[in-house]
Amino acid sequence: MSFLRLMLVCTLAILFSADNVQAKDSDESFFSFLNFAKNKRQGGEEQTTAQQPQAPAEDPHEKMIKDAQNGNLDAQLSLGYIYLYGEGDIKPDYNKAFRYYEMAAAQNDNVAINNLGSLYYSGIGTPANVAKAMEMFDKAAKLGNVEASVNLAFLYMTENPIQQDSKLGLELFQTAAQQGNPTAQFMLGYAYLHGYLVKQDYAKAFELLQKSALAQYDEAQYQTALLYMEGKGIPQNYGKAVNLLNAARLQGHVDATMTMGRILAEGRKYPRDVYTAHVLFNLASVHGAERADEFRDRLAQEMEIDMVLRAQAEADAFRAKPSELTSYIHQTFGENIKAYIDRYLPKPVEDKQTEKSKPKQEERSGLL
Repeated sequence: MSFLRLMLVCTLAILFSADNVQAKDSDESFFSFLNFAKNKRQGGEEQTTAQQPQAPAEDPHEKMIKDAQNGNLDAQLSLGYIYLYGEGDIKPDYNKAFRYYEMAAAQNDNVAINNLGSLYYSGIGTPANVAKAMEMFDKAAKLGNVEASVNLAFLYMTENPIQQDSKLGLELFQTAAQQGNPTAQFMLGYAYLHGYLVKQDYAKAFELLQKSALAQYDEAQYQTALLYMEGKGIPQNYGKAVNLLNAARLQGHVDATMTMGRILAEGRKYPRDVYTAHVLFNLASVHGAERADEFRDRLAQEMEIDMVLRAQAEADAFRAKPSELTSYIHQTFGENIKAYIDRYLPKPVEDKQTEKSKPKQEERSGLL
């Protein structure tokens, strides 16, 4: 699974989140001490004349190191980040990054502990240690770090050498979902959608998936659109479904692109739009979506050549713009997090006769 790519580039984003950043003063951000422009003399202080000798300014980085060694949590967290990614002339040094996060974690800071868990899991600055990672995530979660709860939940739902416990993982998702975490809301909503370890409940599924969709997660937008289309957990509404599909497809979601193309090509539940459907099938075909190229080419037969050329140019110019949340989830847990649940669901029995009759049914329904 792509969860093995649980890298700090994602989990360390927690450092900058509003939920975890504790400002020292109401007008200062977490890293405000890095703004040396604030270190100015206040009015009323004696001004230094040009003739007076001045002590050499202390190097800011060296000062930060001293502060960290003296137990300053802000400095420890900042140095951990700086040595992890590098900054200015300072090159990445994973061993130092690990050491400073370890120092901050020793002060029981839940953000540092969660980040330390990611370092242990990924083997950055230290040998990879899944047991230690789970220990850190568990500790941070109990200290109130929601992202740590989600990290631990995914680990419990993944085959790992320490402990696999899907039920416990789902309980952690439930806790995180109640605290507003959109990743957890999606996972719990998807569980309710399919009745995985919980009683199937379309209304609860819709409520949770919609919250994640509103946070701009593309898969949540797609799943919520399907519920609107099928009228499950919410009255059927193709207008809202298309809006959600469009939002997801602009992020590059292939299934949403394909589904929206079908709706516009059929024109039964929503106004027909051959041009846009051609563009969408063209985009989906690039990603290998089944029958996308066939549907595109069949639509082209009823289009003027100049319209086909414009549709091709529009598809060629399209660039997906995934949201910050979608990018975070893809990079941290993989592009298909519903697979963590899908793998446990009973496989549907394929009706060969139905499969054989599919093309004819589609033609009769007006698709293409």
